[in-house]
Amino acid sequence: MATASAKGEGASLTVLYITGWCRSGSTILGNVLNEVPGFFHVGELSFLWKNAYGNGSNTLCGCGQQLLECGIWNTVLTSDVPAGLTPRASAEAVVRRQQAAVRTRHTLRVLDEAGDSQALQAHADFLARTYRTIARATGSTVLVDSGKFPSEAALLPRVEGIRPLYLHLVRDPRAVTHSWTKTKQYVVPMSAARSTAYWLGFNAASEEVTRRFPAQSLFLRYEDFIAAPDRAVDTVLDLVGVPRAQNPVKGRTVVLGKNHTVTGNPDRFRSGPTLLRGEDDAWKGELASGAKALTVALAWPLMAKYGYLGGTRRAPAGGSTPDPAGVETRP
Repeated sequence: MATASAKGEGASLTVLYITGWCRSGSTILGNVLNEVPGFFHVGELSFLWKNAYGNGSNTLCGCGQQLLECGIWNTVLTSDVPAGLTPRASAEAVVRRQQAAVRTRHTLRVLDEAGDSQALQAHADFLARTYRTIARATGSTVLVDSGKFPSEAALLPRVEGIRPLYLHLVRDPRAVTHSWTKTKQYVVPMSAARSTAYWLGFNAASEEVTRRFPAQSLFLRYEDFIAAPDRAVDTVLDLVGVPRAQNPVKGRTVVLGKNHTVTGNPDRFRSGPTLLRGEDDAWKGELASGAKALTVALAWPLMAKYGYLGGTRRAPAGGSTPDPAGVETRP
């Protein structure tokens, strides 16, 4: 099996893949990293081919244009179309391949190369071409993909010409449950049971990926990011190998420019000076007691492991984690 460094050895393009579950802060973290010179936050790239043609949750790029009208995404959608297919038909074929080969349930099979090798390699080759197209169109050397699909993260070692890195981002599942109770533009609510089941499944699968590639992985809690955003970003830059002097966060403030995220939290449309709040715990007073109890009952094993039930926090095997002083420590 190819290692994360074998195919990417000497690669000039780095892909930092954020994995975990939704409503965990990947959009704001990705947009902060978007301000690092040479970085480009693509948002949740895996939804491009579904959303662009009106089959997903929304059709807008983070720049405010329709995905099909944004110069970057129009280039991506039209530059790798097989002969005889329209861009729409090609996008539909990509979505079918995603559903057949790289859903979260496929993570272990992808890691073990036990799945449909032909379909997986076809998708890996497609991602290689897509990432290169994005890099050329944006002049970037580091792409931040906040897709959060562990199976797609697991496929990256097969993607030629990139250096894959992994950021496993987690958030207290009670806060995630609370977030899913809110209707926000194109995002519809989700029950506590369903949200927590996804939280468990996606984070457990993410651990499988980072366990295989410990030297290329970082574990980060959203709560630690907002407690000390400058230090948290420093640890991400350390993982990538970029000088900390390029950190765009000054104390708690970052100036966000325009972005071209495929999708993500609707807050992605905001720009300008942004204060990163030190606390985000509205769930403590607003989430119903029954929903809190159900979330804990379902998620307690990983909650305890991640330090959400008191005691010592520890990162999953294979993922380094920043300590309160911003220094990486190995579990």
